[in-house]
Amino acid sequence: MVHIGNSWDELLKDEFNSKYYLDLREFLKKEYSTRVIYPDMYDIFNSLKYTPYENVKAVIIGQDPYHGRGQAHGLCFSVKKGITPPPSLQNIFKELQNDLGIMPPHHGELTDWTKQGVLLLNSVLTVREGQPNSHKGMGWEQLTDAIIKKLNDRSQPTAFIMWGANARAKLPLINNSAHAVFTAAHPSPLSAYNGFFGCRHFSRVNEFLRSNGIEPIDWRISD
Repeated sequence: MVHIGNSWDELLKDEFNSKYYLDLREFLKKEYSTRVIYPDMYDIFNSLKYTPYENVKAVIIGQDPYHGRGQAHGLCFSVKKGITPPPSLQNIFKELQNDLGIMPPHHGELTDWTKQGVLLLNSVLTVREGQPNSHKGMGWEQLTDAIIKKLNDRSQPTAFIMWGANARAKLPLINNSAHAVFTAAHPSPLSAYNGFFGCRHFSRVNEFLRSNGIEPIDWRISD
């Protein structure tokens, strides 16, 4: 069964024992044994492993993992060092530079953010190679809804960052006035000029955190 290794294990144990998740698990066993699936099965829950529940300051919600070889490693929008940042991530770095003057890093691995309390959560946690949204509707959305509900229920002010329609589908789950929601177009080249560029979410999230007495996030990525 799933072992994340931190507070998420206890918080999500009912989900991991539920029928929908056990059905999803059987589906994934077949998929991983017969097809090329991303990320590696040991990386599926990296977003939760890297950012325990009690450490979460901000949540960036993505769609599903990158579907190219070697890209996905369990964190939305992030790729491992040595992999060329995809266009969406390049646009995130452009907005970060325009917003805070932070120069784009030489790689696309965002683990520095996770260590500071940024949960990089996709709505769907697995995908077939070359087939975006191929695991949509198989049960992952129910689990990620439960994760967001757990965070919504906290009294600790949290920033929820939603880029694109898939992320905004989670909006009804966030109804706690302690939190702040930041929405914009997806950073994909197809939509970035329709409201992602200029959203200034990085500085706005830090303003929200500071106003609640929470240490802001250093959005720089170390080489």
